[in-house]
Amino acid sequence: MFRRTFWFTTGVAAGVWATTKVNRKIKQLTPEHLAVAAANKAIEAGGRLKDRAVDFALEVRDNMAQREAELGDALGLNAPVDRELPAPRGHAVIENRNSPPYAEGRNKSTYPTYPYNRNEDH
Repeated sequence: MFRRTFWFTTGVAAGVWATTKVNRKIKQLTPEHLAVAAANKAIEAGGRLKDRAVDFALEVRDNMAQREAELGDALGLNAPVDRELPAPRGHAVIENRNSPPYAEGRNKSTYPTYPYNRNEDH
């Protein structure tokens, strides 16, 4: 009799365990639960992708600064300046030969006038 009780109890326990497992699996396969699981996985993947992108950008920036310093040293751009800079040069005055010479004392009315006609090209 003890044997029968043992196997009956074992069978009941196995049935409860199997029923619980099946019900959990069925609940996991509902469309709502699948959508939530997919959204959670997408959020995790997006976070990992963002972290990788940030790490990559920081690494590129560090390497760029290092390479720029190497090039500056190779070209002598980072060397200290021991001499004074020359004085700034004045701007050369360029004469515009197309404009009328106002400095010669001529009256402005003697200069040719050009009519402005917006329709002359049409």
